[in-house]
Amino acid sequence: MNRKAKRVILASFDLGVIYLAGLFSYIFLNPYVELPALSIRLSFVLIILIYGACAVYFRLFDKINRFTSIKESMIHSLSISFAFLVTDFFNLMFTPLSHRFLFLWFLFTVVIIPGSRIAWRIYTEHMQRKDKMNEAKDHPTLKTLIVGAGHGGSLFIKNLKNNPEINFIGIADDDLNKQKTTIFGVPVIGTTKNIKKLVRQYEIDQITIAIPSLSAKDLNRIVESCSECSVKVNQMPSVEDIVKGTYKINEFKEIDVTDLLGREEVKLDMDKIAKQVSGQTVLVSGAGGSIGSEICRQVMRFSPKCILLLGHGENSIYLVHKELKPIADKSGIELTPVIADIQDRDRIFSVMKQYRPDRVYHAAAHKHVPLMEYNPTEAVKNNIYGTKNMAEGAKAAGVNSFVMISTDKAVNPPNVMGATKRIAEMIVTGLNEKGKTNFVAVRFGNVLGSRGSVIPVFKEQIKKGGPITVTDFRMTRYFMTIPEASRLVLQAGSLAKGGEIFVLDMGEPVKIVDLAKKMIKLSGANKEEVKIIEAGIRPGEKLYEELLTDEESAQEKVYEKIFVGKVTNESIEDVLKFVQSVEKLGDSQMKERIIDFANPSIKSKEVKIETGIKEEKSKLAYA
Repeated sequence: MNRKAKRVILASFDLGVIYLAGLFSYIFLNPYVELPALSIRLSFVLIILIYGACAVYFRLFDKINRFTSIKESMIHSLSISFAFLVTDFFNLMFTPLSHRFLFLWFLFTVVIIPGSRIAWRIYTEHMQRKDKMNEAKDHPTLKTLIVGAGHGGSLFIKNLKNNPEINFIGIADDDLNKQKTTIFGVPVIGTTKNIKKLVRQYEIDQITIAIPSLSAKDLNRIVESCSECSVKVNQMPSVEDIVKGTYKINEFKEIDVTDLLGREEVKLDMDKIAKQVSGQTVLVSGAGGSIGSEICRQVMRFSPKCILLLGHGENSIYLVHKELKPIADKSGIELTPVIADIQDRDRIFSVMKQYRPDRVYHAAAHKHVPLMEYNPTEAVKNNIYGTKNMAEGAKAAGVNSFVMISTDKAVNPPNVMGATKRIAEMIVTGLNEKGKTNFVAVRFGNVLGSRGSVIPVFKEQIKKGGPITVTDFRMTRYFMTIPEASRLVLQAGSLAKGGEIFVLDMGEPVKIVDLAKKMIKLSGANKEEVKIIEAGIRPGEKLYEELLTDEESAQEKVYEKIFVGKVTNESIEDVLKFVQSVEKLGDSQMKERIIDFANPSIKSKEVKIETGIKEEKSKLAYA
């Protein structure tokens, strides 16, 4: 049956109820009270007209009755009440009609019309529960314990209570006032402190945390309690997940280790960033990567004129362009995909000249440490020469600011990747000149959820039943979520005066083996089922990462979680000569030379710059 037919049926039903309610009232009171027929007919017409007008205005006939809420019942009741009040006033002024008759007529009407909608909802829900029970006989149901009896928990239960595969056993909540209460028929049976007991008592299959606004600290505490029970733990999607369309409100979301390691969200200086980005043309290199694509998402919040998505991989650029295009169109932002290799100097200069960006965020780089140990030439070509091309192209095009994304691996680098990023920092900060392009670098550690992260590897290993391979049980890393890192990059860019290395506060370092243990717990398995083994340090890896050298110690905090490191560069002339000198070297010699040049911890360093003109030696004094 189509909606038009349903509207006609509902309107006819309400008209019939009003007529019959008036008839019953007349039959009941006629022996005792004089009831003029003309007054009754006029009142009936007036009630119908006023109620009909309210019904059209509030779209009462467009509601789906099986979802009737208290709010909609109230609107129905108020519409009926308004119709009868106006009618009573009319009779008071013009026709002698009994107030008792109108009141009885009103009572019948206000009970039956909204009540019929509620009765229909009760009936349909009863039939759905009956169907659910029948389906449950053929399908195994998951006995589920909900954590959280607040708005999130009630909303989640409401949307999933008719799912035949889910059996809500109860709710755990720490609010003592909510104990022994029920939400949509699901009882509150305890607190988070006795989750282990509840799981055993009710033979729970899964635990769902339904508190979307929960902090990482509290989430950790609850997950620790849940993980002791060796049952699957998941959570209700956050509002952000639902808005993005990643999850629906009636879906379970796996608890990611990123949720547990997340920190309190940094409050950005929105006005300062908006002044830098709003109405500007912004170029993001490596826009198809984890950090680059997130920078694009964050930049869109500040209404730039145009975002240039620059990248070498056409598929990754296609995907991020496809994702952002609808948002850009709605916001009036020009979104331009640019396929270009940062190693191609002529192409980069041409792009800079053509689009004349106001701001450049340079995120394109080779980042995989062991892989770059085997391919030092490619690391140098992409991370050093590519950055040099981007920076010099930006300078030639008169770009206002150039922000390079760096890494903690650039500090005392024993590997090719870190050394190339350190030299790239030297190039970028060395090119800075007052009054022209502001060149800065932003340095931070590992980002959770990136394509090079250990987390996807661990997930796959757990899925296969283990073992999880950790290179060394002593290994620690700094971690930050991709959105937080990207927001802080924008904030650092807005604070730039030129020539700085900004260092993001990464918090406390995390042991990789502890990360693996958390992921095992989240999977519902235990250490006996999934083993963790030591595989040995890979080429170029360090046990501990640093964010600053001793010489760069960052004492100046310019914003929450953002410090400025003291730059200790070679002169830009020496850096550029060195870069030119290693261009033709073989892999092993190139690797040795760039690590030596980039590493300030080496106390006696001899650097040969082979330009065909002169040879320079750096000499260090000894005590």
